[in-house]
Amino acid sequence: MSVIYQHFRPEEKEFIDQVTSWQQYVENTYSEKLTDFLNPREQYILRSIIGENNEIKYIFFGGTENCERKRALIFPEYLQPSNEDFQITLYEIEYPKKFLNLDHRMVLGSLMSIGLKREKYGDIIINGDRIQFFLATEVEQFVTIQLNQIGKAKVSVSKLDLKNAIISDEDWKEKETTASSLRLDVILAAAFNISRQKAQLLIQQGHAKVNWETVERTAFECDEGDVLSARGHGRCCLLSIQGKTKKDKLRIKLGLLK
Repeated sequence: MSVIYQHFRPEEKEFIDQVTSWQQYVENTYSEKLTDFLNPREQYILRSIIGENNEIKYIFFGGTENCERKRALIFPEYLQPSNEDFQITLYEIEYPKKFLNLDHRMVLGSLMSIGLKREKYGDIIINGDRIQFFLATEVEQFVTIQLNQIGKAKVSVSKLDLKNAIISDEDWKEKETTASSLRLDVILAAAFNISRQKAQLLIQQGHAKVNWETVERTAFECDEGDVLSARGHGRCCLLSIQGKTKKDKLRIKLGLLK
């Protein structure tokens, strides 16, 4: 196991152990294991550990093909899973749209305040004044009873078929660029077209996050699957590291959300 740990961050050890235990469970029982919703970095770790050539397979699904947060189904190769096996439910929030504007932060805050961990919720999708969210089916009864207010507004939720999911009006774009290293300040500067000094200041002031956690170390090493954000500049995902240029710079692909 120590060989596996050295490829990842020290704080990811607990999740690595969890993935390994899921893999062993499937190997020992010949039955599938369904995870909670995983963020892109966790999906990358799971892919790296389970690999592509084992008798143990995995598929990710978050409710639609475009979801950022996804549940993983780990299963023996003889099984043929379907989307129903992921046990994901879609809900739309009904609220007084004429009098109220709700945003992602307010919706997530209210979902978290009812006492469930973030891993039970998938993406929150907003398009105009319509708001939907994906949910682990095993907790839907609890959520539908508890979620009746966002901010000061009374709300209700209605269950929809997954095929009725709206498309987010967030505008993600892919960008291929080069970077001298995988340091957080370097990647933020490359992603958002700002100076490295400006990126360092944002990090030192606590305005930068990696995988939704504030990071104040400019030399923090980013890796594939990391979701980065800088206050006032947007969000990006380090999609892939594609080798080096002749000048020894790293070629990287980013997903950008402004």
